[in-house]
Amino acid sequence: MNITLKCFAGLKRHLPPHAKANAAIVEVDAEMSVYQVIDFFKIDREEAYLVILNGVFVCPTERNSTILKDNDTLALWPEVAGG
Repeated sequence: MNITLKCFAGLKRHLPPHAKANAAIVEVDAEMSVYQVIDFFKIDREEAYLVILNGVFVCPTERNSTILKDNDTLALWPEVAGG
């Protein structure tokens, strides 16, 4: 199945070469959880601090049980610091 994977800031390095800006349509296995997709793209789970699926925050306790569907959009941000 295909999903749109969006990675922001330092996580952009995990996107495939065909990505445009911060997003790419990628093929993943059906019935993958959020954490399985994160693992598939070799993103450290701790580094994917903010996880948004179709515009809705997915808390860490739900990332193993939240299953993606065809055409979903998964957006990932690292922890941001500043001041």
